[in-house]
Amino acid sequence: MSENFDIPASAPPFAMLAGLLRARRFAGLFWCQFFSVFNDNFVRNMLAMLILFRLGESGAGPLITLAVGIFMAPSLLLSGLGGEMADAHDKAWLARRLKFAEILVQMIAAEGLFLSSLPLLYTALFGLGVISALFGPVKYGILPDLLAKHELMAGNALVEAATFVAIFLGLIAGGLSAKGRAPEGTVLQLMAIAAACFAASLFIPSVERAAPGLRANPNVLASTFALVREVAEDATLWARTLAVSWFWMSGAVALSLVPVVVRNKTGGGIEVETAVSALFALGIGIGSIAAAVIAHGRIYLKPVPFAALGMAALLIDLGAATFFLPVATVEVGLAEFFRSAAGIRIGFDVAGLACAGGLFVVPLFTAIQADAATDRRARIVGGVNILNAAFIVLGVLATAMLQSRIAGVTEPVLLAALGVVNLGAAFYVRKPVVRGAT
Repeated sequence: MSENFDIPASAPPFAMLAGLLRARRFAGLFWCQFFSVFNDNFVRNMLAMLILFRLGESGAGPLITLAVGIFMAPSLLLSGLGGEMADAHDKAWLARRLKFAEILVQMIAAEGLFLSSLPLLYTALFGLGVISALFGPVKYGILPDLLAKHELMAGNALVEAATFVAIFLGLIAGGLSAKGRAPEGTVLQLMAIAAACFAASLFIPSVERAAPGLRANPNVLASTFALVREVAEDATLWARTLAVSWFWMSGAVALSLVPVVVRNKTGGGIEVETAVSALFALGIGIGSIAAAVIAHGRIYLKPVPFAALGMAALLIDLGAATFFLPVATVEVGLAEFFRSAAGIRIGFDVAGLACAGGLFVVPLFTAIQADAATDRRARIVGGVNILNAAFIVLGVLATAMLQSRIAGVTEPVLLAALGVVNLGAAFYVRKPVVRGAT
């Protein structure tokens, strides 16, 4: 592990990325957030699989939706509080306490798994949602304190890429644990993940308090609306925040539709679903790293509108690729799926969509961090996270309503429609979002 020296701005992009991964000032935060995201998705998918095995597919839907809501609700209500706490305290100190609390929540999850208790697992999932909501402003608010400005794009790219890899690995591990592993082994795994996350937090360097005199508002609703109003007062910040939230909503909706399309239209089994998820995680990673390489140490937003156009085109093609396919009557394996023209096209569209998404969101969020005042940065991040959660919830609910028997809109049509709406998003980010950045 290298010492905490800034990497020269003239360093080649891949040298900067590799240097950050070796730097002590960055590695603690990087691995802490990686294990944290892995853990959230591990527990969430383990709960989903237990519900499926206990109730079957017909009765599981509402309870799985409830699980998503339980995890997302704290982000709507507590991100503002998390931003206030992060600005008022040493962010590394706060991270260590949140990750210690995560060990206690994991004990509840372990007990729930051992007893096959859905109430205990729901309680643990809510606890993880609370910690995630409070930790979000910490991890994104502290990055500019740990990195030089010319390192910030590369640091965000690494965090974003690792986040989606951790999501993918956590979903796989959660499904496998619920399906075939002895409860004792999974309990040990749960505790090991929490311990690794806490251990990594101990290596996050301490930073000065951004706003020492700040006192957190105990009225979380008031603080939530106050932060959103503050973000809205700055036209450029508001436009960038809406663009970032649009990305998260589009990603959440696409990820809810693609597995259904793959299953219904191609007959893809669990191996195919896993491979498609892996392509999405890989695409986000490639797009995020590409954003840092193109920027070359700058806060560079010019690729953002083109990335939005790419997302729109690939969503439309994904809908078109599956619209005319007949409903599958037999299950196909991984090799057969990728031997078909439809499978190759779907795989390309998913990977390309994710790649465009990474290229879209990393520069935008980096610009938000870089432009935020030091004494308010974590609260600005909290405001962004509130809108992210609101967009995700509204997008998923609207999609569910359109999928219902009353509306009856098919998944390929919804994907194509999302692509068409993304054309509007590309036009929207053309000027106000890129304004003021190189």
